Amino acid sequence: MKAEIWVGYKNGGYAEAITKAVSPDNLKTPLGLDVKTLRKGRFAVTFIECNQRLETFIATIDDLLSCIQIAEKTLGAVEKHV
Repeated sequence: MKAEIWVGYKNGGYAEAITKAVSPDNLKTPLGLDVKTLRKGRFAVTFIECNQRLETFIATIDDLLSCIQIAEKTLGAVEKHV
């Protein structure tokens, strides 16, 4: 199973910050699971390839979206205090 998830932001800097926030997930994944996140312009793009169970695939996407949401909230809080 494969997924390609594009999340757009107001500018490339914001997309870069989100990409860096979720990139530690790129470093170590279980066998049969590959997750890569990179910035393309003003988008954070994640490529997921899963050769495991459907439940693992869905959980990976859910985890990714949760991490993105937390990173967005954190950046929003930082922007308010700068």
